[in-house]
Amino acid sequence: MRPLVQPGSQAEVVGRLFLAVIVVLALPALPFGNYLIYPFVILTTWFHEMGHGLTAVLMGQDFERLVIYPSGSGVAESLVAGDASRFTNAAIAAGGPLAPSLVGAALIVASAHPRIWRPALWGMGGAIVLSVAIYVRSTVGVIVLPLVAALLGLIAWRAPAGFVRFTLQFLGVLGAMSMLRDFDYLFTERTVIGGRAMLSDTGQIEAALGLPHWVWAGLILGLSAVLVGLSLRYALNEKRLRAVPRNLPPNVVRFRRPPR
Repeated sequence: MRPLVQPGSQAEVVGRLFLAVIVVLALPALPFGNYLIYPFVILTTWFHEMGHGLTAVLMGQDFERLVIYPSGSGVAESLVAGDASRFTNAAIAAGGPLAPSLVGAALIVASAHPRIWRPALWGMGGAIVLSVAIYVRSTVGVIVLPLVAALLGLIAWRAPAGFVRFTLQFLGVLGAMSMLRDFDYLFTERTVIGGRAMLSDTGQIEAALGLPHWVWAGLILGLSAVLVGLSLRYALNEKRLRAVPRNLPPNVVRFRRPPR
């Protein structure tokens, strides 16, 4: 039976990405779907909070610990020097909401390269385990995140190549679409997390740099959309998909015309 689309074609990649979108959107609506999606909700929270913490490290500050609550919310605690610039505080606050889209875009790009499908999953699983050992200090995080890492490792080790690619696409879409899940939070100046009232991420940027928090929310959403859009454009580039593979099968003979 002939396949509906040519393997490796643009139509196949579009179909797989569309399927990943459908799974992300439909899973919570299925019986027990909220339980099935829950580990991945915790994963997107991990993306977000690690974004805060690693941005703090990049800005020369100390990332102390990461706490994830059963509700799926979380907090990244960093020690920021008293003389740190306003830009440093704003960058740390922005690192969280931008991280899921950045990771999602990177995974979508990785899904376009068969050689790195499995290494990408191994790398993510290893990063999760390392972060749990160093930063995560909450029961939910310590239990759920290693299970997600083990699942990713199992898929990378034993799953067929097509399922490995779909896993990357699913995680990429999950990260990319988390900005929609956080839409209300981004446009909120103050919030309550773990029973504590605090400024939201965009509220902290407003406090550091001025301009209303909703301006920063719009900029973050716009930048996230650009990152995801560029990754999809790359993954779906028809010229790249049609490129001749470097290692042709042994039964293919290629003739070259010498230059005159």
